[in-house]
Amino acid sequence: MKRTFFKVILLLIISVLPIQDMEATTREKILIELTTPIEQFETYLATQFPHVSIIERFDTLINGIALEGKAYQLEKIIAHEAVKQAYPVLNYMVDPQATLVTEAPEITNQSEHFGYTGKGVKVGVVDTGIDYNHPDLQGNFKGGYDVVDFDSDVMETLPDQGEPTLHGTHVAGIIAANGAIQGVAPEVDLYGYRALGPGGSGTTIQVIAALEKAVKDGMDIINLSLGNTINGPDWPTSMAVDRAVELGVSVVIANGNTGPQLWTVGSPATATKAISVGASTREYSEPILVDRFRNKIIKPTAIDGTGEWMLDRDYSVINGGLGNQPLPNATGKIVLFKRGEITFSEKIRQAEQAQAEAVLIYNDSDEPLQAGIDFITDLPAMIISHEEGEWLVSRLEQNETVWLKTEYPIHENEVASFSSRGPVTTSWLIKPEVVAPGVDIISTVPGGYASLKGTSMAAPYVAGALAVMKEAHPDWSPAELKGALLAQAKPLAEQQPTEQGMGEVDIQAAIETPVIMENALITFGLINQNQEERTHHVELTNVSDQEIKVSFERPMIEQGMRWRLPSTQVIQPDQTVSLPITLLLRANQFEEGIYQGYLTMMINQQPYQLPYLVINQSAAYPKIAGFEIEPNQTESDQYFFRIQLTEPVDQLTMDLYDPVTFKHQARLYSKQNLAAGLFEGTIDLSPLSKSSSYLINITIESEGEIDYFQHFFTR
Repeated sequence: MKRTFFKVILLLIISVLPIQDMEATTREKILIELTTPIEQFETYLATQFPHVSIIERFDTLINGIALEGKAYQLEKIIAHEAVKQAYPVLNYMVDPQATLVTEAPEITNQSEHFGYTGKGVKVGVVDTGIDYNHPDLQGNFKGGYDVVDFDSDVMETLPDQGEPTLHGTHVAGIIAANGAIQGVAPEVDLYGYRALGPGGSGTTIQVIAALEKAVKDGMDIINLSLGNTINGPDWPTSMAVDRAVELGVSVVIANGNTGPQLWTVGSPATATKAISVGASTREYSEPILVDRFRNKIIKPTAIDGTGEWMLDRDYSVINGGLGNQPLPNATGKIVLFKRGEITFSEKIRQAEQAQAEAVLIYNDSDEPLQAGIDFITDLPAMIISHEEGEWLVSRLEQNETVWLKTEYPIHENEVASFSSRGPVTTSWLIKPEVVAPGVDIISTVPGGYASLKGTSMAAPYVAGALAVMKEAHPDWSPAELKGALLAQAKPLAEQQPTEQGMGEVDIQAAIETPVIMENALITFGLINQNQEERTHHVELTNVSDQEIKVSFERPMIEQGMRWRLPSTQVIQPDQTVSLPITLLLRANQFEEGIYQGYLTMMINQQPYQLPYLVINQSAAYPKIAGFEIEPNQTESDQYFFRIQLTEPVDQLTMDLYDPVTFKHQARLYSKQNLAAGLFEGTIDLSPLSKSSSYLINITIESEGEIDYFQHFFTR
């Protein structure tokens, strides 16, 4: 039976398809964003389009309205001057046989219960939907809303509706499963908000609309295991998240899966007031292959859908080439294939038929590769690099016998390599704030269970943690819940603040914390002057019934940096104090770049680690942190764009090139003296001959330096 890959990548794909067949008389649905008050626009609709139905209103995080009407009516409505943008709802179709089959897990519990189960706490999952018929979820499921189809049915995308999805169900299970597996908070009231449609894609406006519905429905906690690669604090989704927190909702967001480099965190995890979550591994073992005779170590990567690699002795290797020819009997042998010509599934079936012990497939390029197959097999199979594969082939082609032994070294708990890192451009915030388990997490999916990895799995662990904390402390605000969670996080050894923030969450300790820390991640920002003094205030609240004594350990003396820390003080029960932490810097006395580490604060002789970050003069951050382009639904060949600038720009230009020949076609846009932050504009492609795809080159000039950014898009 076929099974889709378990690697699920959720990106906000900001490309809106045009309304199709506007002359049709069938009724369509559409979401429009307005520049005027909704009530005023409704009056216009009532008089001019009385047969167009208003499906939903959005007036908290966005100013918009969802409508249903005939195609020609909607075409006229979106031409109105009050319509800022239109987002049509379309049908997506894929092969209806693309189904998912999973196996039941061999475990019965996923987490401890910490004395609380989240009972009575409302948790909303903004994602691809939820399989509310799953036996482990149906008892907790209470409802929600679908902003893809604008109805109350939040079921995952089914095969006959488009590319099927499973991500939201997996996320929901980590929070709230209560059956064969148990989530972190198995008795919460679970709500689903479907913002991502077929294939797990959606628009910025859909995510914001789903978030708004969750806020209006009174969620205590909202989980968003989704994001894009735009590293800016004022992107629309990030701003909407901050507004939701201001309205009294705890919002938890996955930090992203584009690590391990700095500056890879994306919106909405860049939101200032959200809890952004990275992924930790826990202690784990992964196989390595060793040729003991040649002292060669090979590091493979698993292929999804294949059997667990548990080889316990030496096995010889044979060359299977591309796998397009029948293999000889391979009993007791590892078959080595080269990537290419046929699929991984076909190669592995060849090895199965030859009775192979295991399969290695080596990459045909130096590009990173993750893969899966479209069926389930017990045959172990893994990927190795191009260099490692060529090394093995060269030995075999010289008629040498190659024997590989599998060893299983134990790795300590660490931040997963894929987990996106901070800091955030322009705000210089440390993100993620915490990390949580995000590797090989078994949870619910439509039709059964599956093991996935990603910060998408770590975020719902934290959402579940907040739910049990909320049950234990129902009067705590989102800021207090966050402050307790961060106060008791435990930093992982040899990991930097931009990798883990405060560290890995400790739910039991957070429930029982004697202190709440607000503003605990210390950022001094970008230092441009030769001599500067920056102060950051950490707020500490004593929530215990005993006085606490607070002091700081002096950090190591570094040239050009001098700390001024609070003196020892006693904080009484229910008392809140603001602790000023000052750093005096002489920028010309130490090298440019990022400096980060941890300050040790002692509370009743117990150490608490506070992460700090300072950027001296400059760092290798992206000058353009994100770019999106989408068609104007009201004017043909007109396109909106958004660009996130991380520093002031003297000159910004956009040029259009042919993506194949790279021939220059037109200057699209030019603007001088732009401030750092989010900038929006419009470009006109009507004078150009139509093409299926384009390359936009963005050039920014600032203080004599020139940077370039390329973006491909289809018309």
